[in-house]
Amino acid sequence: MHVPVLYNEVLDHLLPEGQAVERVIDGTLGAGGHSRALLEHGAAELLGLDVDPAALEIARAALAPFGERVHLVHASYRDMADEAAKLGWDGVDAILLDLGVSSMQLDMPERGFAFRHVGPLDMRFDPRSPQPTAADLVNTLGEDELADIFYQYGEEHESRRLARAVVRERPYSTTQQLAEAIERAKPRRYPNKHSKKTPIHPATRVFQALRIAVNDELTLVEQTLPVAINLLRAGGRLAVISFHSLEDRIVKDAFRLASTDCICPPKTPICICGHRASVRLVNRKPIIAADEETADNPRSRSAKLRVVEKL
Repeated sequence: MHVPVLYNEVLDHLLPEGQAVERVIDGTLGAGGHSRALLEHGAAELLGLDVDPAALEIARAALAPFGERVHLVHASYRDMADEAAKLGWDGVDAILLDLGVSSMQLDMPERGFAFRHVGPLDMRFDPRSPQPTAADLVNTLGEDELADIFYQYGEEHESRRLARAVVRERPYSTTQQLAEAIERAKPRRYPNKHSKKTPIHPATRVFQALRIAVNDELTLVEQTLPVAINLLRAGGRLAVISFHSLEDRIVKDAFRLASTDCICPPKTPICICGHRASVRLVNRKPIIAADEETADNPRSRSAKLRVVEKL
């Protein structure tokens, strides 16, 4: 059975000292690995959300043994407060967000997330949604717009050159077509002939950028964190796993703001903002995977876990 990223660390921080909790939300259900662990180790009831219908079906089968303790909904984690209210929950004891794309989605060629598989250039977390696909973006946006997406969401420093090449060679319908066009514009650079390090594929950052743009991921995280914090009961905890610096920066900044009493400019003689901390930081530095986990699951190398507790 696949073990989700930071399995033990999530349990240790959402169920500290193995204590039981009444209500838990897994806002990024995926295949249900984290949810199963939480239910087995002390969660009385769990609300699981995911916009991916395929993930929901897998999780539904995996969590079936827990019966009525589990409530699964096809919805974004942005809607967690509304979905909790439908259950009569006015507050919860623990919330988990495991951001980004899942290993399961990456391994499905028909979803178009990974350039190592040949598939349609889709990248929508919910393939039934009417939102534009990655193919729509690369085939219709102007060069400047694409360059901005590559730079802002992929931190791609050669964004202008790659956007120019993408526009020049379009249209695209498959992941392979786009990846090959990018590699022609930006060939792989090997450090030296003696190096054992495999260079990052030139399309890696572009694919990340397109996925984030298609699903509006950063905006979604920014909007959801205050909702999640507000939904917690006193003593409840919010744990967020991020996989790249853009997400982690948003989480770090949001947690720092929520854990600070006064946010007036530094030289303001007296506090006039009236802001009061609503959480405390459980960990000031992000928690990362142990060497044993990264050896078994290379994707966990980039995972960072941040946790806050409601005051």
